[in-house]
Amino acid sequence: MRSVVPFEAGHAGMKQWLGGKGANLAEMTKVGLPVPPGFTITTEVCRAYYAAGGQLPKGLMDEVAQALKQLESAKGQRFGDPQNPLLVSVRSGSVTSMPGMMDTILNLGMNDETVRGLAALTGNPRFAYDCYRRLIQMFGNVVFDLESYHFEGLLHRLKQQTGAEYDSQVSAEGWMRLIEEYKAVVLKETGRPFPQKVEEQLELAVEAVFRSWNNARAKVYRKVHHIPDEQGTAVNIQSMVFGNMGIDCGTGVVFTRNPSTGEKSLYGEYLMNAQGEDVVAGVRTPVPIAELKNDMPEVFDQLLSTAEALELHYKDMQDIEFTVERGKLYLLQTRDGKRTAQAAVKIAVDLVHERILERGEAIERIEPFHLDQLLHRAIDTDKPLDVLAVGLPASPGAATGAAVFDADTAESWAREGRKVILIRTETTPEDIHGVLAAEGVLTSRGGMTSHAAVVARGMGKPCVCGCESIRIEDRIFSVEVDGKLRIVREGDDISIDGASGRVILGGVSLREPVITAELQQLLGWADSIRKLQIYTNADTPDDAAKARSFGAEGIGLCRTEHMFMSAERVPVVQEMILAETEEERSKALAQLLPMQQEDFAGIFKAMSGLPVTIRLLDPPLHEFLPNLEQLIVQQERLRYQPDADPAELEQLDKLLRKVRALHEMNPMLGTRGCRLGLVLPEIYEMQVEAVFRAALSCLNEQVEARPDIMIPLVGHANELKRMRELVERKAEEVLGDAARTFRYRIGTMIEVPRAAVTAAQIAAHADFFSFGTNDLTQMTFGYSRDDAEGKFLTHYVESNLLPDNPFQVLDRDGVGRLIEWAVEQGKSVKPQLKTSICGEHGGDKQSIFFCHAVGLDYVSCSPYRVPLARIAAAQAQLALGKAQKNEETGLIPERSA
Repeated sequence: MRSVVPFEAGHAGMKQWLGGKGANLAEMTKVGLPVPPGFTITTEVCRAYYAAGGQLPKGLMDEVAQALKQLESAKGQRFGDPQNPLLVSVRSGSVTSMPGMMDTILNLGMNDETVRGLAALTGNPRFAYDCYRRLIQMFGNVVFDLESYHFEGLLHRLKQQTGAEYDSQVSAEGWMRLIEEYKAVVLKETGRPFPQKVEEQLELAVEAVFRSWNNARAKVYRKVHHIPDEQGTAVNIQSMVFGNMGIDCGTGVVFTRNPSTGEKSLYGEYLMNAQGEDVVAGVRTPVPIAELKNDMPEVFDQLLSTAEALELHYKDMQDIEFTVERGKLYLLQTRDGKRTAQAAVKIAVDLVHERILERGEAIERIEPFHLDQLLHRAIDTDKPLDVLAVGLPASPGAATGAAVFDADTAESWAREGRKVILIRTETTPEDIHGVLAAEGVLTSRGGMTSHAAVVARGMGKPCVCGCESIRIEDRIFSVEVDGKLRIVREGDDISIDGASGRVILGGVSLREPVITAELQQLLGWADSIRKLQIYTNADTPDDAAKARSFGAEGIGLCRTEHMFMSAERVPVVQEMILAETEEERSKALAQLLPMQQEDFAGIFKAMSGLPVTIRLLDPPLHEFLPNLEQLIVQQERLRYQPDADPAELEQLDKLLRKVRALHEMNPMLGTRGCRLGLVLPEIYEMQVEAVFRAALSCLNEQVEARPDIMIPLVGHANELKRMRELVERKAEEVLGDAARTFRYRIGTMIEVPRAAVTAAQIAAHADFFSFGTNDLTQMTFGYSRDDAEGKFLTHYVESNLLPDNPFQVLDRDGVGRLIEWAVEQGKSVKPQLKTSICGEHGGDKQSIFFCHAVGLDYVSCSPYRVPLARIAAAQAQLALGKAQKNEETGLIPERSA
């Protein structure tokens, strides 16, 4: 592959080498569209530039000089010729579209001599000197890193002095004066004059565009959009056409469809007698594209037909940059247009109806963030927001309400009809009623898979976690913003944006989600393609019903501990924990039994006929008791009160002893899950009895119940063997003769690495494996997920120590290997063994692709991510089909840079 490729020698299939812009310019040239001639320096050169420590490869500029000669021949002009100068633009062009993230230089090739030649050639000195001053400003900014204010202040002063409102009103003499001031700025600030040798200009410009691949905004954009740093950018060198030569010239940007709504009509704007940067810089107010029909009817008709042709050629909505020079239309770029979520779905479906796309191609166009935007509320304002802090975007959506600092207040105020935002240092299962009552949740600690994040996502509520810049105490939070201390008190209105992690002072207007007919149709097409089933994580009948309305095919995880946390149940749960004897504990469990039975019956009815996977109690018991430090403070206060109630003090002492007895140095690795069920089997017996009683009551009401009972935290086959015996015994007791024909399954959550390694032994006692990827990731990496995300994990990802946050995107090399091994070993013992994941990864596109590839039966995710998972599962099937076809035909897929 050559380092320099003329437009006429390239095509759309060379995107990895020519970048998106270069490949599209080559393709448009190939099909005969009016593209100013030019050539592309490939992405390979960019990678070589960085590999050499920021040096252009030897011989590159010789190749560029040869390409320039061809360009000179095509244009009948010469680069640097004082009489008939060729001017060029130097533009970036990454493989993946990164609009506005890298740098461009226009009018390159101008100097003190060529500007006079251009003035004479066009008979328009004002235009020529305007072009020259623009070059010096762009060159100073892009090549010499001079801030724009160095130039903008001088331009503003000139306009004031001459009474000009617009650039087009400045005379040639005015531009000449400004040019000398601009050159003086360059010399003063850089210690070197603006280069008069056009070859030097070109070399410096090429280097600057390659450098811009690693500017701050480009790096942030790549991180957000998962674009590989090693991809690199191409550089496009193209002959200039001018939209600022007079009243028969102009420039603009047009979309072939409305990027906000997806409606099929030209959408864009233009300016007469202007260059491209004038449209985007806001110096003048652009005119709607429809008015071009009046200003230049022939150009408008040509633009309309060209837009239709390009959309048909690329099979997608296009974003086109154009210039009109002396009444002639030129196309400077086309690319797939950025669009809103609503527009993305509508365009994809409409293109199928217009027979431009196949259904599978339409599904491939949809990105996960499109559905996140569609299914959650968003901030609906273009006005500046008073952003106090930024945390982790833990659950999408936006919310506004009064700040509250404990779950009871949240519940109480919500009952009164007030909208609230629950603010906690971190949430625990005890806070579930507050999370349920709140519009959204904000925590100063915890990560993307913390309790607050997981519960909020499951409920479809926005959540910002790990916002460590805020300090919470005494029902206020404080944060330092620009050196000033800002304080939010209980009752003050705040807003959170769970998609960006922003915490905003005051209320904001919100845009409600819309489930469009196009989205419903797209999901139906996805269901006809995908092989992977989509279940949901749901703990209440309402969650189950919501998930089912989104297309869930079962419940893959029902966390029974969440059922214990309502206000009326917590005292009974605590009574059970504080029991000194088995008799006392059984009495408390007897009170919980009908409550659990009612819970399970409600979920069975909501899912009527679909499987419901019920995980028996998982967290350690101390999570259901008050905080140790708070109890100690309360005890001290009571002791020094002269009228303190001795009975109350005695009860508090008893509670403290129990909390201390249950205290563990590392409770997440302590007495929880099946370990708790083995030590205190009566707890699991109560839950299992409640499951089968609920199933029996449903059967009597002609409602089909399909419980799958999941034993958590199994690490040894004997644990599951013993727990299976317990479940089967209780089934016999409750169901009687019906136990032999009633359909239920017993399985385990694989979340301990040893369980994955010994899967063949564990499978002997399991009907299904469900991989709890949150804990499996935590234990495999040795990361505490609540601490890692707030402390070092962001640094790891930003510095490329890890490709992704492993709690968001499944780690294929480590955790994934364990899953693959466990599936293979488990199915070698039981070929019909059902396998799935039910951690947060069940709603992540990349992780779903992995699950499809290793042959899992289903993924389970929060209700609001079910549509996303349905689309991603279809995309995974389509990707596999393409890979198999390429393998069969011997085709090599397009190389990734």
